[in-house]
Parts: sequence; C-alpha cells; structure tokens
Amino acid sequence: MGPAAVLQAVLFLIALFFITKPLGRYIADVLEGRRTLLSRLMLPLEHGIYRVCGIDPRAGQPWTTYAAACLYFSAVNFAVFYALLRLQKWLPLSPNPLATPMTPDLAFNTSVSFMTNTSWQSYPGETTLSYLCQMLGVTVQSFTSAAAGIGVGAALLRAFRREGTREIGNFWVDVTRATLYILLPMALVGALFLGSQGVIQSLSANRKVAGLEGTAQVIPMGPVASQESIKLLSGDGGGFFNANSAHPFENPSPLTSFFEMLLILAVPAAMTYSFGAMAGDVRQGWTVFSVMMVLLSAGIVVASWSEYAGIPVLHSLRVPGRNLEGKEVRFGAGGSALFAVAATASADGAANSAHDSFTPIGGLVQMFNMKSGEVVFGGPGTGIVSMIFMVMLTVFLAGLMVGRTPEYLGKRIESREMKLVMISFVSTGAAILVFSAATFVARSPLASLGNPGAHGLSEILYANASAVANNGSAFAGLNANTPWFNTTLAAAMLVGRFLVIVPALAVAGSLSLKRRLTITAGTMPTHGPLFVALLLGSIVLVAALTFLPVFCLGPIAEHYYMHLGLLR
Repeated sequence: MGPAAVLQAVLFLIALFFITKPLGRYIADVLEGRRTLLSRLMLPLEHGIYRVCGIDPRAGQPWTTYAAACLYFSAVNFAVFYALLRLQKWLPLSPNPLATPMTPDLAFNTSVSFMTNTSWQSYPGETTLSYLCQMLGVTVQSFTSAAAGIGVGAALLRAFRREGTREIGNFWVDVTRATLYILLPMALVGALFLGSQGVIQSLSANRKVAGLEGTAQVIPMGPVASQESIKLLSGDGGGFFNANSAHPFENPSPLTSFFEMLLILAVPAAMTYSFGAMAGDVRQGWTVFSVMMVLLSAGIVVASWSEYAGIPVLHSLRVPGRNLEGKEVRFGAGGSALFAVAATASADGAANSAHDSFTPIGGLVQMFNMKSGEVVFGGPGTGIVSMIFMVMLTVFLAGLMVGRTPEYLGKRIESREMKLVMISFVSTGAAILVFSAATFVARSPLASLGNPGAHGLSEILYANASAVANNGSAFAGLNANTPWFNTTLAAAMLVGRFLVIVPALAVAGSLSLKRRLTITAGTMPTHGPLFVALLLGSIVLVAALTFLPVFCLGPIAEHYYMHLGLLR
C-alpha cells in the first residue's frame, strides 16, 4: 500500500471512531424517547403524524404485534413501489424516454430489493427509471426500509433492560422517530454537502452536447444529491446511475468518496454505542465495536495489499504496479479497496469501482464480509441485531464448555433463544448455498455468466451472498436481469431480511419477559480483550464451517490459477 492509501484508511478509521459515541448517544436518546436538540422542531410533526395515523405512542406492543406491523409496513411499501414501476410510463416527471418498460419479474425483483433495504439493481437506473420512481420510489424506500431496521434493532436492544413484560416497544413510534430524528436530518446535511462538491440535483431532461471528438454525447441529469445521501446513510446503496458511486455525478472526488464511506458506516457503528447505553453498560457496546473494527481493519489491509500486489502475469510482461482494472483513477487502488470493504462490511451496495475486476483475494474479502452474517457493522439496526445473535452464540458455547447456564447482560440464554438464533444463521447460510447450487443445476442461467471457471462460481456466490446479506452490490460480471435471477435473488433477499428480523423480535419478546439476574463473581464477563478474541473466533469459525468449501472452489482456486498464469 502506498503512503496516501495508508493515510486515507487510518483517517477513515479514526473519523469513524470519533463519531461513534456522540451519534450513538443521540440515537439512544431518540429510541428511548428522550428530548434531543431537534425535539423542539420535530415534536409537533411527530405528534401530528400520530394523530393523523391514529397511533397511541404510549401503547406498547408484544413481539407478535410488532412483527406483524413490520411485515404489514414492508408489504405496503412493496406494493406501492411495484405499482410505480409498472405504471411509470404513464406517470409524470419522466422527461427522458425510457429505454424499455420494466418487465413484471424485474419490477418484482426491484420492489423486493428496495423494500428489504438490499438495493440490488439488475438495470441501469438512468435509462430505466423515471425521476418520479427515483424520488418517490427509490429514495422513499431508502428511508422506510432503514427506519424499519433501526426499529427492530431498538426493540432487541431495549429487551435487555426490560423485565416481566411482553411489550418490546411500538413499531410505528420507532419508525417515526428513526425517520424524523435520525435519517432525515442526516440525509439533509449529507445532500447539501454532496451538492456543494459537485453532485448534481436537477429535474431537467438529459442534455445532448458535442464531445471532444465532435460526436454527440448524452449527459444524464436528475435529482441525484438528495438520493445519494440517503442511499449511503440508510445502508441501501441503490445508485441513480448504473455506475453507482463510480460515476462523477454521484461521487466527484476523493473527498466525497471519504464522506460517502462515513455515511455508509455512521449509523451501524453508532448503534454499537447505543446498544451499550440502552443496556446500561457501555463496555458492552465498545466490545462489539472493537470486534467490528478489527474485522473491518483486517479486511481493508488484506484487500488493499492484494490490489497493490497486482497481477503476476502483467509483472512478467514488465507492466508494474497495482491492479487498476475497473477502478477510477481519481480514487486509485487504495481508495477503491477501502470503499469496497466499507460497503460490503455494511449492508450498503454502493460501489466506486467494478468489484468483478478485483483480484481473487480482494473479492474474497468482500464475500467474507457479507457471508459472515452482516456482523461487520452491517446495516442500520440489522447489523447490531446480527452481532448480538453472534454474541449470544458465543456466550452459549462458552457456557457449555464450563458447565454453566449461559447469561448475557443478566438474562439467561436458554434453548428458546438459541433455537431462534440458529434459525437465522442456518436459513441465511443455506439460502446462499442452495440458490447458488440451484443455479448450476438448472444450467440455463449459466448463460448469464461473464466468466468461466472459478471466477464464474465467484460471481454466482457473490450475487446470492449480496442478496441474502441485503447488501445489493454486485461483481458486475453477471447479467442478472433474467426471470431466473430476478426471482431467485428476490427470494434470497426475503430470506435474508425477514428470517433475521422475525427471530430477532421473537428473541426480544422472550428476553423482555425474563428477570435480570444479579451479576456475581462467577458470571462470565462479556467485555474485555478475552471476550473480544472469543467472539472473533466464533465469527470466523461459523463463516469457515459454512463457506470454506465454496471459497476454496471460487476465489482461492482463482488466486492460485492467477499465479500460475491460467484463466481457469
């Protein structure tokens, strides 16, 4: 790695560390209903929403009612967006002729994608969606899906403090507060900054200009800045343009790229501190943050090293230097690797380079981030849920080894909780492997592959991992706009979203009923370096047991082929 790349990575990690506590404290105050700096401005609007919608903010919900509200909310969002996509030809704010109408299977995939906060896109946004669909569809879904995830995370976090009650919160209150107090103000500030740096914001039609060679060129326009900030902040990642954050109208400079990476990880990182604050022990939050930061830092180092090492066959041809294929020169290998790791460590599908062009080990890091269960920060709300599940598994395994009933934050972790945790782990891992295997068994979908051999396997694995992890990024070597992929990837997104959310709410309901036990000298500490090491080992072990064989057949095999000078 060059000095500039090292400096950028270090500054990014430092900046992420310093925003975690203040933002995490603020998020905890919002989710707990305490007054904040924005209360005077937002309280009238919040109470007005409750009155119009007939919501009693003081009424709590058991986990079943909370889950039903979440599913209903998601279904309505899906239906509205699907209708927009199918009817956009006849709706206003479509100043540019659309290339093709959206087919039913693609509209289904796209609606599921944004409803689940995945943002998988099998289409070029600038030629397929109208401005109305971009604003009323994609942008609104970014707010609603992220708010729902934050609400689920809040329900699980507050369950550790509650005793003898079936109520885990109120879904409608959590979603309203997450939107008004967290997502809206941060998205507004982000949009203003990005607009000041050159990200466009316009409702005018595309412009035709004469290029340097005298040929006509179409310059795409659109309301990009307002969508860009929330796409990053929400963990959504859906790009206005097909090139996503590699497009200069979405990401003009290294400064905006740095800012966009912070937006991606700001809320997931801050919610680790919110967890500690809401649980009454900030050490627990810092422990979780430390594990996430170690995994993120390791991924940055490995991916950057691999991209700087370059391609051996090119070195033999006296072409020195790093791997710059598929990367923007304004970001370079270091900035591209850093962005790719940050995006795949979250649930954000944004990309400032072509992930398909990364070296095999660089691609392996991105796949590990997603296949480790969305525990490297992950998405807003869902990331902390996935990490708490992993903590509960670690505590359970440690309890079995010493012959004690596992406890976490004063709550016994018993068979009911572990069954729910394992439903989440097994279903998401199986979905990646089963849907990938089904693609090869069906054979006809393989015509969509851009590459044969090990890299082609990696493309299939990456697509399904991205769908299940609700990430949405792609290797970009796979033509996924087919009925097979539109259907199977949508199914994978639904598994990855709701077979995490529903078990999390069931766990919250179970924990909120339990009495808190007194912490004694015999209680296993769940903070400090020893537990950090134990938790890291559990994460790596679970990912390895589940995915090591396919890693060996995909990116690891490709790595050895690359050093042998072979294509497959």
